[in-house]
Amino acid sequence: MSSKWLKTLGAGLALSVAATSVSAETLRVVTDPSFVPFEMMDQETGEMIGFDMEIIAEVAERAGFDYDLNTMDFNGIIPALQTGNVDIAIAGITITEERGEIVDFSDPYYDSGLRILVRTDSDMDEMSDLEGKKIGSKIGSTSYDYLMKTLDDDDGVTPYPGSSDMYMALMSRAVDAVFYDAPNVGYFASTKGKGKVKVVGPLYEGQQYGIALKKGSKWVGPVNEALAEIKDDGTYKTIYEKWFGPMPEDK
Repeated sequence: MSSKWLKTLGAGLALSVAATSVSAETLRVVTDPSFVPFEMMDQETGEMIGFDMEIIAEVAERAGFDYDLNTMDFNGIIPALQTGNVDIAIAGITITEERGEIVDFSDPYYDSGLRILVRTDSDMDEMSDLEGKKIGSKIGSTSYDYLMKTLDDDDGVTPYPGSSDMYMALMSRAVDAVFYDAPNVGYFASTKGKGKVKVVGPLYEGQQYGIALKKGSKWVGPVNEALAEIKDDGTYKTIYEKWFGPMPEDK
């Protein structure tokens, strides 16, 4: 197994996974540290933990590469892949046709969608209720794009750099609602926001997350094979249920 240590990369935190073999190629992997429970910083150990972090560790071991793991804001991840500054990204990245034109995606590894989060005293419960309201979303996310395409009155939509920022805005009444990825919204509602916020409405725009690689990467095949292997042997189920509870039968 690769060893990890905390280091500083520019203004951001970074973790490095040491090579365990002189023959294994070391790839530059990046994630967004604020998308819980997929990736987050363990305040006690200084290590990145979460669903995605366990998935990429398994994939790397089985695909045959070592990796340096660094963090950056989500809106910088696709450009970093596009310019070749990083090799792989895993950060709850929704597979879209537009993104697929500039990066390569693995096979989907997580089914998701978008949900509305409001304070418990709110009477809003569907997309039409968000018209003309102050809504927090995340910069560069598909949730922000969806709001801009769907709402006729979108002047109140505010993109935030991190999910914690938009949740704080909701709790402080700076915004009326948050619209973001379902698992992240649900996790906040059941942890720090428990009793203060609630998830409402249906699941909007069913989505799938994929591991993103720079265009033309030779690692797409090995990554897909590794993903298939961890699903077949039960490893994926074990990791999923650690972070999300019982896995639906159709996953």
